[in-house]
Amino acid sequence: MQGTLRIWLVTAAVAAICSVSSACADAVDKPIPAAKLDVPKAGAPASETAVLAGGCFWGMQGVFEHVKGVTKVVAGYSGGAKETAHYEMVGTETTGHAESVQITFDPRVVSFGEILRVYFSVAHDPTELNYQGPDHGPSYRSEIFYASQTQETIARAYMAQLNAAHVFGAPIVTRLEKLNGFYAAEGYHQDFLVKNPSYPYIVYNDLPKIDALKRVWPSLYRDKPVTLAANN
Repeated sequence: MQGTLRIWLVTAAVAAICSVSSACADAVDKPIPAAKLDVPKAGAPASETAVLAGGCFWGMQGVFEHVKGVTKVVAGYSGGAKETAHYEMVGTETTGHAESVQITFDPRVVSFGEILRVYFSVAHDPTELNYQGPDHGPSYRSEIFYASQTQETIARAYMAQLNAAHVFGAPIVTRLEKLNGFYAAEGYHQDFLVKNPSYPYIVYNDLPKIDALKRVWPSLYRDKPVTLAANN
């Protein structure tokens, strides 16, 4: 998503891409091992947040809104300054921001390790450097913005675990960076997938991820998404 023109160009081309490549569906349909290092659910606090980047935030938000234990997902920007956290500016690929989602979840129901399991297996492809599918540029990079030392330790250990097991056909390129700020995206981006399920970009790029979540992790999937509208 590099502005309105790019969205429409991508929409026109993506059907052809999907017809000759398995990347649109198969790459997001892969069970992976659980994180060996994780925080036990027993005795966990009632709420925690995670900020993750992995391509267009429409799909990332849509996927995690279907995960049990998640109570809120906000699409936004992280990695740059507050002053540049605007869609058109981020699209210039000069701000340092990545399109991200802020996930609020109940760690007594779904752990941070399980959030990462969904993230690495069905929400995006962690082996793609500075792009996801048809979207190119560092604002579409794979990155975990850790909010605590515990999150950093779990994420670093999990990536090492998955790389050592050769789970993917290429090394994980996901970046780790301390969270220094998350800025909500413009209102028209929020719940975009839920509001526009027939939008061509969503149909070809993002709905397969939700289907994969349902197939690969049925114990984590819930049919009714938790939306921002429901939180307000």
